[in-house]
Amino acid sequence: MDADELLVLVADGDQKAFEELYGLVSGPVFGLVRRVVRDPAQSEEVAQEVLLELWRSVARFDPGRGSALSWILTLAHRRAVDRVRSARAAGEREQREARRAHHPAFDQVSEEVEAGLEREWVRRCLERLTALQRQSVTLAYYDGYTYREVAERLSLPLGTVKTRMRDGLTRLRECLGGAA
Repeated sequence: MDADELLVLVADGDQKAFEELYGLVSGPVFGLVRRVVRDPAQSEEVAQEVLLELWRSVARFDPGRGSALSWILTLAHRRAVDRVRSARAAGEREQREARRAHHPAFDQVSEEVEAGLEREWVRRCLERLTALQRQSVTLAYYDGYTYREVAERLSLPLGTVKTRMRDGLTRLRECLGGAA
């Protein structure tokens, strides 16, 4: 039997006819889908969807509009194109999301601006310290030296450095307290 005769029997619910039709058209359906979709696993999935759709929608077949095989291959082509479009759209969505994720969020931008303003405020307050206080505070807090290392670098007694640091930090606290 050819595909047209089998399709008529399938429309009447004949499962044996569907098995025979399946054997007859599954190769051409898979081949067409494979050329459109290209991915073997996706192609198998789409071909199975087409054959399932064939079983469910066999009543829509109109022999006056063409052969059974051309109708089945049209179903396959449409389903394959839909899969490609869906995959492309998903890829484009992922790319848009990746681009969106790459741009910093509003909160991140505002935090960076705020941190910049705070740095500027601290810099201005540091300028209000005496040169000796600023030197000690800068070595300890920006360069990471301990009080003992600051004393060694400046060739000063540890007590003198501690006094400069205490006085400098007090002045910074007062200056920065005015910022709030």
